[in-house]
Amino acid sequence: MSTGMNFTDPKKNVQQMGLRAGMKVGDFGAGSGYYAISAASIVGKDGRVYAIDVQEDILKHVRYMAEQARLHNIETIWGNFEKPHGAKISDNVLDAAILSNTLFQLDDKKGALVEIKRTLKSGGILLVVDWAGAYGGIGPSAENVIPEHRAEELCASAGFNKTQTFVPGPHHYGLIFSAS
Repeated sequence: MSTGMNFTDPKKNVQQMGLRAGMKVGDFGAGSGYYAISAASIVGKDGRVYAIDVQEDILKHVRYMAEQARLHNIETIWGNFEKPHGAKISDNVLDAAILSNTLFQLDDKKGALVEIKRTLKSGGILLVVDWAGAYGGIGPSAENVIPEHRAEELCASAGFNKTQTFVPGPHHYGLIFSAS
């Protein structure tokens, strides 16, 4: 993921969530780890960030980035959160969850959102950032784009209530939900 001007700024987007020191956060589909690193710097030494990804090799990069940033509050989890309990996190433990540039890649979108909700405390926060369209070679192909209204419908069907919309960059939409 690029953090350049043409894409999104993970640090700025994570700040939209209102994270505080001591919180527990899950980065679902952590990828390169930029969102996990940003969240870990906010929640501090008393907080915890779980970077979950189905690709074990990519989690090595997340661990490397955490070491370089001297962040010791990131735990990587190799898991498939499209399956029940696939996130390998107990019920109702997370204060917040991040799903960035991932929704369009999921085969079982509702299953993944139900799994994320299972890990969140009541009132927990979900940040969704995804591609607003197909941009000729960057991001997903047109048939894989999940429009903002569809992301809202999917999240609502999994038990989330939208609390905020924001623009994370020129090619993305940003949504914040609360777990009911």
